[in-house]
Amino acid sequence: MRNLDHMLSRVLARHDELGAALAKGLDGERYVKLSKEFAEISPVAEAIRELRQTQAELRGAAEIADDPGSDGEMRALAEEERRRLEGEVEELERRVRILLLPKDAADEKNAILEVRAGTGGEEAALFGADLLRMYQRYAERQGWRFELLHLSETGLGGVKEAAATISGRGVFARLKFESGVHRVQRVPATEASGRIHTSAATVAVLPEAEEVDIKIDEKDLRIDVFRSSGPGGQSVNTTDSAVRITHLPTGIVVQQQDEKSQHKNKAKALKVLRARLYDMERAKADAERAAQRKSQVGSGDRSERIRTYNFPQGRVTDHRINLTLYKIDRVMDGELDEIIDALIASDQAERLAELE
Repeated sequence: MRNLDHMLSRVLARHDELGAALAKGLDGERYVKLSKEFAEISPVAEAIRELRQTQAELRGAAEIADDPGSDGEMRALAEEERRRLEGEVEELERRVRILLLPKDAADEKNAILEVRAGTGGEEAALFGADLLRMYQRYAERQGWRFELLHLSETGLGGVKEAAATISGRGVFARLKFESGVHRVQRVPATEASGRIHTSAATVAVLPEAEEVDIKIDEKDLRIDVFRSSGPGGQSVNTTDSAVRITHLPTGIVVQQQDEKSQHKNKAKALKVLRARLYDMERAKADAERAAQRKSQVGSGDRSERIRTYNFPQGRVTDHRINLTLYKIDRVMDGELDEIIDALIASDQAERLAELE
C-alpha cells in the first residue's frame, strides 16, 4: 500500500480532530454527522495505535538482540521477543490494511433474495426449494428476519421462483457473493433408473434500496392489476389484487400476487423494483472498476456458475475460490459461514493486492 505510514498518520489526525470537535459540543445536525464519522473511524484508529505501539516494542527488542555488548541471556530473550513481535506486527498491519479498504456502501443494508429454477425441469425446481430453505436456515442461525415476498411453487413442492427479504445486521455484506448459478448433481426422487442428473437454479442477492437511494418517477411506471392465480391456474382470490409493474426506461417487470390487498402487493413490488434498479446502478459501477481487475469474486454475474452441490459425493465446491467441503448435509441445513468467510477473505486479499 503506497505511503501507508502517511495514510495512518492522517487517519489518527482526523480521529483526534473529530474527538476535539465533539468535546466542544455542537448543534444537532453537525453533531450527528461528526459522531457517525467518529464511530466509523475509531476502530481503525485503535488498530493503528496498537500497531504503532507493537512496532515500538519490536524496535526495542531488536536493539537489545543486535547489541553485542548486551548480556547473552538477555540477547537470547530479546531475540525470542523479536520473533513474537514480528508476527504480531505482520498480523496488525494486515488488519489495518483491511480496515482501510473502501467500504461497500450497501454492506449494512438488508437484502432481497431471489431464487429461480433453471435448466432441469422439476428437479431444478426442487433444488430451488432446497436453496430457499438453506438461506432461510442460514438467516435463522444469524438471528436475521426472513420474510417471503413471492413464491411460485410446482405441484411436487418445487420452487419455480421465489423472493424474500432478509433483514438484520450486515446482511448484504455476508450474502452478496451468493449471486450466480448454483448447480446440483444428484439422483432425482422421480428417477427410477437411479441415474445422476445435473440441474441448476439461479440466485440473486440485491441490497434493499431505500427511497433516498433510488427515486422512481411514477410516469416511468406502467401498473397493471389482475386476478391472482395459484398453481394449475386456480384462482387465489376473487378480486383484482395482483399487481404487475413495468419500469418503462429499463423494461424491468415485477409481479406480486401473494397478498390479498392490491395496495400491499404494489408496495412489495415497488420494493423489489427499487432493489433491482439499485443493483443495476451498482453493477454498472462495478463493471467500470472491474475493467482494471484480474478477477471478480463478487461480480454478482447471474450467468456465472459459482457453486456445485454433488450429493452422491457429499461435497460442495465453490468454483471461484476452489473451495471444496465434504459436508453437504450441513451446508444445505444453513451452515454457510465457512464458505462465506472464505469468499470474503478472498475478496479482501484481491482488493489488498490492487492497493500494493
